[in-house]
Amino acid sequence: MVVTISVKPMFSIAVVTLSLLLTVLLLLPSSPSSQIPFSSTPQLGKLDIWSVRRMVEWRPCNWWLQRHVTALPAKSNGYIRVDCYGGLNQMRRDLCDGVGVARLLNATLVLPKFEVAAYWNESSGFTDVFDVDYFIQQLSGFIKVAKELPPEIASKEPFHVDCSKRKGQFDYIESVLPSLLENHYISITPAMSQRRDRYPQYAKAALCQACYNALRLTRSLERKASELLEAIPKPFLSLHLRFEPDMVAYSQCEYPSLSPASLKAIEAARGDRKPWTGELAQIWRKRGKCPLTPNETAFILQALSIPANTNIYLAAGDGLMEIEGLTSFYGNVVTKSSLLSGEDFKSMHGNTKAALDYYVSINSDSYVATYFGNMDKMVSAMRAFKGLYKTLFLSRRAFAEFISKGLSGKELTQALWEAHRDDFVMGRGSALPDCFCEYKL
Repeated sequence: MVVTISVKPMFSIAVVTLSLLLTVLLLLPSSPSSQIPFSSTPQLGKLDIWSVRRMVEWRPCNWWLQRHVTALPAKSNGYIRVDCYGGLNQMRRDLCDGVGVARLLNATLVLPKFEVAAYWNESSGFTDVFDVDYFIQQLSGFIKVAKELPPEIASKEPFHVDCSKRKGQFDYIESVLPSLLENHYISITPAMSQRRDRYPQYAKAALCQACYNALRLTRSLERKASELLEAIPKPFLSLHLRFEPDMVAYSQCEYPSLSPASLKAIEAARGDRKPWTGELAQIWRKRGKCPLTPNETAFILQALSIPANTNIYLAAGDGLMEIEGLTSFYGNVVTKSSLLSGEDFKSMHGNTKAALDYYVSINSDSYVATYFGNMDKMVSAMRAFKGLYKTLFLSRRAFAEFISKGLSGKELTQALWEAHRDDFVMGRGSALPDCFCEYKL
């Protein structure tokens, strides 16, 4: 049986009147993070955002999709292991970049190491999440992959090379290749901000193939993900909502109108990272640095004419705060925890649970994200790869800018509609690296 999060009862006329009064006060620039009553959101009678005609489409470039790549050299320069840190999609990004680096240096790729991380409640490795044989098969012709190392190599740990400042082709060739040739077996963690445009095409092709064609979930995990997808009422929107205590603490933003429990959780997660105050806080928020609350998310969805009866799959981790701000208007909200209850699901955590959200999101009818993190970038690109273009990132910057100008009611709704319509029309906001080409519609 599908379990949904219930909708709160309707407010009385008196409460609605009070809400309207509070709206005027709470939407003033001096209180940008206040809760927004739904009664202040007018229905403009527009079609929903997905009905807007797009002008641009991003599709995989033929030069790598059709395997027009330079042949692999006969002899490898050594072995490279990619050490991946963080959540599943950050590790996926590091792995993709690592494949490109290995091809750039003509190295044989060793199966990557997924670091155990208590912070992410994580202990599963690459082989627990992805189909290894499929990975090797799909990369054939793009890069050499070693399932097992030769005895003389396997008996020692790789020499670690710091790649934190390596950005482009010659950074790696000049600084990393000598270590590879000297030690024969090295480990790297690719730089956070790669300059893939500086790679030769054969290295970019290996990266693209790894990212979009080679990473398939293990059979058991894919069965569980398919079971979850099947259980979600159709059609549905997948919503990646980020409003956990650590996320808010890291943003250095203040939300004075949250519940005492939420404020306490945020304060516990802050550590030495203090929130911005005064004018700096206003500037920070107007730059789009502050996560959207569930209430603000629901407000923007309404402005985009997303119907209240929309089936929503909430792709989110544990600890999401203030969820009532969303479910008080959008009542058909489901989560993986409400749809899966078997022992095999209860034993899942970290990467394997994130893999479920990823699988559902790339196969959803539409996808909306309130953030622009690693999962959002990977999901948007994979959806474009699959030809699914109902993908949108809610603009924190636009929302904060309009609130700071004192917009409310119809003016605020209209402004939000126009900002997101323009993003959707032009395909802006999607994380599409050099693997994709732009097609005018």
